[in-house]
Amino acid sequence: MIFNHKENNMQQDVVIIGGSFAGISAAMQLVRAQRKVSVVDSGKPRNRFAEHSHGFFGLDGKSPKDIRELTRQQLLAYDTANIVNGEVVEVVNEGNGFTIKLSNNKKLTGNKLIIASGLQDTLPDIVGIKSRWGKTVIHCPYCHGYELRNRNLGVIATSPMSLHQAGMIPDWGVTTYFSQGEFLPDAEQKDFLQKRGVKFEDCPVVEIIGNGIDVEGVKLADGRIINMGGLYVGPKATMASPIAEQLGCEFFDGPVNKVIVTDDFKQTTVHGVFAAGDIANPMQNATFASASGVMAGVGAHKQLIHELL
Repeated sequence: MIFNHKENNMQQDVVIIGGSFAGISAAMQLVRAQRKVSVVDSGKPRNRFAEHSHGFFGLDGKSPKDIRELTRQQLLAYDTANIVNGEVVEVVNEGNGFTIKLSNNKKLTGNKLIIASGLQDTLPDIVGIKSRWGKTVIHCPYCHGYELRNRNLGVIATSPMSLHQAGMIPDWGVTTYFSQGEFLPDAEQKDFLQKRGVKFEDCPVVEIIGNGIDVEGVKLADGRIINMGGLYVGPKATMASPIAEQLGCEFFDGPVNKVIVTDDFKQTTVHGVFAAGDIANPMQNATFASASGVMAGVGAHKQLIHELL
């Protein structure tokens, strides 16, 4: 574990698990209120497979790595900020605070806890998909769709939400919906997609074809090859950390993954524990993650004030 600022073993006002858009945004609110904050970051943000981040105000086109380095530098300009490179393996709710145990057996203690550890994606078992993920095989058209514009595009279905995705993508290019023989549209959905110019293919995609990270086509189970220039896939998303579940936070079923229940200031159902980012947002992108981080930071600060801590 490396402490990126002076090592601080004192009781922290807030410990934040996760150092990406949500976690750093939460930390920034708190350090500007002169609160002692430690951010624990495993260095595995969900967007690490993307070469560029798009749609985030003022940082469009920057790489996730450059954004991460910039935001770390800006946070560490504040005396009460601390960033720890490491992984949280357990959090103990002491009733009046939290003990955070790291994978190297070191510990941090904090009055409040913000979980911003993000999600991890599991892709369908299709040859060629992993090496292209975040580049020419993507999920969010607002984040990366412009870079794949005006091509033959495909949506490989992974859930009923893929039908919703297929209705969006024609704004970026001629779209084929690959149902994989499983996620078939009903009559109303098919009528809408046909009006959007979507083509349909029920034979499953088994392989993505192309040089390097390029997508040139997809191979179907019956041997046919259909020319493509880019693909959309909705991965299965799960919590990157088990901490929220271990602490007893409640969840609800979002469109494609479980979401932590929070109030308007991102307080979970466990007092003193806040959640921000993709794990607490039904809709997910960098801007939503950062905004929820701001709310979690403000919410934790409000609670500290009212409890006179």
